[in-house]
Amino acid sequence: MKKLIALALALALALSLTVSLADTLEIGIPDDGTNLSRGIKLLETAGLITVDPAAGYTPEIADITGYIYNIEVIPAQANTLPSTLADYGASTINGTYAIPNGLIPSKDGLIIEKQSESGDNPYVNIIAARAADADNETYKTIVAAYQTQLVAEFLLVNYQEAFFPAFDYDSNITLTQEDADALIAYESDPTGKTKVTVGVCGANNDQWKAVQKVLDDEGANIYIELVEFDAYNLPNEALHTGEIDLNAFQHKAYLNKDAGDNGYDVVAIGDTLIAPLTLYSRNYDSLDALKEAAGLYGE
Repeated sequence: MKKLIALALALALALSLTVSLADTLEIGIPDDGTNLSRGIKLLETAGLITVDPAAGYTPEIADITGYIYNIEVIPAQANTLPSTLADYGASTINGTYAIPNGLIPSKDGLIIEKQSESGDNPYVNIIAARAADADNETYKTIVAAYQTQLVAEFLLVNYQEAFFPAFDYDSNITLTQEDADALIAYESDPTGKTKVTVGVCGANNDQWKAVQKVLDDEGANIYIELVEFDAYNLPNEALHTGEIDLNAFQHKAYLNKDAGDNGYDVVAIGDTLIAPLTLYSRNYDSLDALKEAAGLYGE
């Protein structure tokens, strides 16, 4: 009899644990260093977890100090998160992967990483120069041309919320996709202009056509030549050694780490854009619905 009672209790405990685990909502986040930290911070902002404040902007899984709701944070390859979204309660996905999969932050997101923040936000993308050239007037003119309404509208229209301007702009957008396409086709005459080479990575650099249009309209007499790199570890080295004049491919956190690790005398001279991380779900239509489904931790 005692054995039967013990067996029954063991089965009941196992069933209880199974139910508990089944009720725990899994939340996917990118498993790469920077975006893993951003995912954790976004879940903290969403009120799902608590994080050790000493970790700052770069927490790791070990820095999660508590679960407010009954969730489990699951790191996964960033490019797999859109296709596996239905397998999770929700996932944090950046625009690079979300937009091609039909996910629009303002329409489908439960919460969007704060994209208007600049200053100390390490996830704002920047234009970088050698420290000795930080006050170069030509480079300052290029930064000013980037931080204009035309470029802001181009970013919002052409990239469909994958990118947001990281500078002040008027939210009343009048640019059309047809206008954006015309800017992409814009060709500037380099004759007699000061050429500035800008190192970039990836395919999303058409905003520099809009920057060139602004420079030409202002009579700045500057011609931008993009130099494309096929790996993220190359543009800062090229800038440091003088192979290029500027680069624009990275956020501040990456610049600070790369420059620190390699001794590059390279600094940020202007904010450009932010590619916000967004929490998406196929199973819940709001953050409140997600929280209700998860339930408070321990209940």
